Amino acid sequence: MPGIRLSHRVTRLKPSATLAVGARVAALRKAGVDVVGFGAGEPDFDTPEPVKQAAIAALQRGMTKYQPVPGTPEAREAIARKLRNENGIDCRAEHVVITVGGKSAVHLVMQALLDEGEGHEVVLPTPAWVSYAPIAGLCGGTVIPVPSTAARDFRITPEELDAAITPRTRLVILNSPSNPCGTMYTPEEIAAFAEVLAAHSHVLILSDEIYEKLIFGGVAHRSIGSIAQVAARTITVNGLSKAYAMTGWRLGYLCAPGDDGAVAKAAANLQGQMTSHATSFLYPAVVEAMTHGAAEVERMRRVFAQRAGRMHAAIASIPGIRCPRPMGAFYVFPDISCTFGRTTAEGRTIDSSLSFSEALLEEARVAVVPGEEFGPGGETCVRLGFACGEETIDEGCRRLAAWMKTLR
Repeated sequence: MPGIRLSHRVTRLKPSATLAVGARVAALRKAGVDVVGFGAGEPDFDTPEPVKQAAIAALQRGMTKYQPVPGTPEAREAIARKLRNENGIDCRAEHVVITVGGKSAVHLVMQALLDEGEGHEVVLPTPAWVSYAPIAGLCGGTVIPVPSTAARDFRITPEELDAAITPRTRLVILNSPSNPCGTMYTPEEIAAFAEVLAAHSHVLILSDEIYEKLIFGGVAHRSIGSIAQVAARTITVNGLSKAYAMTGWRLGYLCAPGDDGAVAKAAANLQGQMTSHATSFLYPAVVEAMTHGAAEVERMRRVFAQRAGRMHAAIASIPGIRCPRPMGAFYVFPDISCTFGRTTAEGRTIDSSLSFSEALLEEARVAVVPGEEFGPGGETCVRLGFACGEETIDEGCRRLAAWMKTLR
């Protein structure tokens, strides 16, 4: 019997590197191996109790039927109110679509804007989250990376952004604070990007602000969608996964006020043919989180701030490693190229961040994500997440430092 022929889009698609690292750590731990996992991109906190109770109450009162595709009016209004009051984005509930996770929101936006065979380009500052480029490819776009380095705190300049834009550019993606870099752009830098993009009226902006509440470097978050020059061409993507410790709930959202919500309407139309909507009884939890969740978010943010300082100090003290100070999210992204060309005590040669990561896991039992998975600029780096307890941070960094001393 001949094998099943899969589509080209699937056979060309790489698995998520971050999920793969998490799966490998889980398998090793199940086998009884003591592994320190720095690969996870999710908070180790539990979802705040009032948010859980809002969903439980909705389930118990029978909120188990179909709901409007873009979400209930109450949940969409809670998000729109948050965006108006906190982010300065002029929007209404009808400009909001609640999605099955932030990743789905990104996918819907690209599905709505990119066409196969049209030569549409997506300008992407890199290193960047592992899913932007694959999603763009699935939707028919070509990614144009704009790389940065650890020496520049992984920030591109307005001039570099401008130089990457062509008549074929359809979309620019901004992600601040950044996954994987942990760094972010200042309000002034965001304004400078807006000035550049204002001159390119054919370009839309996808601003991924999933980590906006987890900042601790003394730099304020600014939403580019609040800047009048580009507000109508900005789609803001966010979700509840990171700030509210709700990764498994799969609740994201997008907001697109421009052209009377044209992108939001298109995304809702797409979602109607894909997932219909998010789980019905979770919508009251969205309202609870958006309306009353600030204190719990701040509590978690303070803990992440302490962990950021702890991990950065430990990593930056290792001779040869360059590690920009994390400003937001829960990652550090050190440059480990000082190890290239060296050999481990067990005879492994390190010539890339991938071989570094594999050797570190096999010999020191510390799991990190190789930087080349995040695009140009990441080839000499690895991502370590500090969404874990202080004891885990200390032990993992101790193992890393001790292992590096053995390199020849």
